[in-house]
Amino acid sequence: MPTRSSKPQRSDCPISTTLEGIGDRWTLVIVRDMVMGKKRFVEFLASPERITTNVLTDRLALMEQLGVVQKKPYEKRPLRFEYTLTPKGMGLLPVLQEMCRWANRHIPETWIPTKSFMNKRAPARGR
Repeated sequence: MPTRSSKPQRSDCPISTTLEGIGDRWTLVIVRDMVMGKKRFVEFLASPERITTNVLTDRLALMEQLGVVQKKPYEKRPLRFEYTLTPKGMGLLPVLQEMCRWANRHIPETWIPTKSFMNKRAPARGR
C-alpha cells in the first residue's frame, strides 16, 4: 500500500501497513461520510468533527493516491470535484461497522449508528 512518503514500510504486518495509509484521525471519518452519501468538499466540511479545509484537501489527495476514492469534476468554473469510494474504499465498510460495535460496547457515550449504515454491505471482491 503506498504511503504519504517514500519511506519504506515499518514492517510487513497488515495492521501496521494499513495504518500507514489510513490510520490518521480523519480518513475513516471521511470514508464514513462517503458511505452515507456525501460527495462534495463542502459536505465533508459540514460533518460534526469539523475537519479543516487544508486537512481535508490533504486526506482526499492521499485517499485518491491510495485508490480508496476517485474524483470527477461536477463543475468547470470554478473547477470542483465530487469524490466517491472505489470498491477498495468500500472494502473498509466492515471495519467501520465493527469499530462502531466496539465503541458502543466499550464507550457508553458514543452514539448508535443508523440501521442504514450498519446494514450496508460492501461489494464482494476477491483478492
